[in-house]
Amino acid sequence: MNGQAADLREMALAVLQTPDPRAKAAAARAVCRSLADGDRSWPSPWPAAGPAENPARPERPQRVPPGKTPRRRLGSLEGRIALLHAIAHIEFNAIDLAFDMAVRFGADPALDEAKRLDFLSDWIHVGDDEARHFGLIADRLEALGSAYGELPAHDGLWDAARTTRHDLAARLAIAPLVLEARGLDVTPGMIDRLNSAGDTISAGILKIIYTDEIGHVATGMRWFKHVCNIAGDAPEARYHSLVQQYYQGGLKPPFNTDARDQACFPADYYLPLAATGAPLA
Repeated sequence: MNGQAADLREMALAVLQTPDPRAKAAAARAVCRSLADGDRSWPSPWPAAGPAENPARPERPQRVPPGKTPRRRLGSLEGRIALLHAIAHIEFNAIDLAFDMAVRFGADPALDEAKRLDFLSDWIHVGDDEARHFGLIADRLEALGSAYGELPAHDGLWDAARTTRHDLAARLAIAPLVLEARGLDVTPGMIDRLNSAGDTISAGILKIIYTDEIGHVATGMRWFKHVCNIAGDAPEARYHSLVQQYYQGGLKPPFNTDARDQACFPADYYLPLAATGAPLA
């Protein structure tokens, strides 16, 4: 590669350091293109300094506590905008989650050295998907007369990232295997409600996201099992322990077992955590 050009890690780090949402998404997609073109490489040795605890953020949307974001019926335009804005915020955070996974854990000793480049490639591709999703939702918001940043949002997703920043197994257990998996549970209902409201365009976008997210959960499960195997841990038992330690919200049914099965995420992982009905601590 050109010695004056940024390597892939520097490009990925720049995604995290970009506050503007559209620019962040464009930077994420550029990393994936460079990876595919082979015109950049990952650094060796891997720099010792990790990414900042928090990625760069725009001034808007206003941050509010979870539960304080607007909720309106999807039969109204305002309700559909509120839903799409919440999804845009999730996808915006998901870009950073994927790129933080690559930059923060790219040289983690929990990974098999022979599989390291596969790990990095997988999470860059996930980040590319999230950037594409963000663009689709942001464009739809603008078509409906709004924009990302116009409504308040919460930082629950990134709170989960902060708590797992020192443990790759924990990050894999919580980000793709709790938070993204929850998206598989709730998205089909949102698609149905949007179709019932006559907003087939928004419903179609959510179908694209839903299909891709099955693959993201599968990616998370594959790497979680890999990390557990390297450590000599039983994956199911390790998942139970990590969720109880790091996820305070509890796993709430109903679960979309069909989509989770497609993602190779067996019910034995998550059903025991919901069986008591009590908060996990």
